[in-house]
Amino acid sequence: MVSLQLRTSGGIWLKCGPAAFHIDPGPGALVKALSSRPRLDPTTLDAVLLSHRHLDHANDLNIIVEAMTAGTTRKRGRVYLPEDALTGEPVLQSYLRETVEEVNILKEGGIYQINGIVFTTPVKHTHSVTTFGFSFQLPGGTVSLITDSLFDERLIEAYRGSRVLIINTVRLKREFYPNLQHLCVPDAEVLIRAIRPETAILTHFGMTVLRGKPWVIAREMTERTGTNIIAARDGMIFGLDEDPALIRPMEF
Repeated sequence: MVSLQLRTSGGIWLKCGPAAFHIDPGPGALVKALSSRPRLDPTTLDAVLLSHRHLDHANDLNIIVEAMTAGTTRKRGRVYLPEDALTGEPVLQSYLRETVEEVNILKEGGIYQINGIVFTTPVKHTHSVTTFGFSFQLPGGTVSLITDSLFDERLIEAYRGSRVLIINTVRLKREFYPNLQHLCVPDAEVLIRAIRPETAILTHFGMTVLRGKPWVIAREMTERTGTNIIAARDGMIFGLDEDPALIRPMEF
């Protein structure tokens, strides 16, 4: 999906009042932000959040961080990432660590605050590298991202209470690529039924899901569960009514 760019891979841009975060800036994140309508300005970011070190989530981390600091001319912004993104073959280049205000290591059960917005990393996901999802406590409700993971019942309690639940849904069926540590469509439905968000957004589709027509999958799942379920589209904007929060999922 990423190598062919059948769907774009820029990550998620979240804005709430004056606070702005870029989550998982994968390949093309900077170009997509600057060409977006409305335009997304990286120099306004408060932080860049990385769920894990894989390239489809982290490839543009350095250029987004450099843009956040106005080409390293201003010491500003924060970076949040797992510890293994800084060790071995580090994802964040060393010179950029000196240009931001803080580099923070994500931990299971972590609670963080940026510009008045609190977010948590409630549980470590089951993936081939250290991986965390996020829950944002916004005035209009909790918005959570379940990123790459095998199905784990701990995800249910970790993300319970989410008003909006974004789920990375890579596989169509469990038997497709069983050794791939990603959620499938039936896993997403189990999570939605148990967590009971007001709205669920399916994203990060693999080839099998794309061939299965994500918009049809979402419509049929909505009919079965009674939950409003949306298949994310490139550049899609989703807003919360009670708050000027803006969630902009760009397909991974």
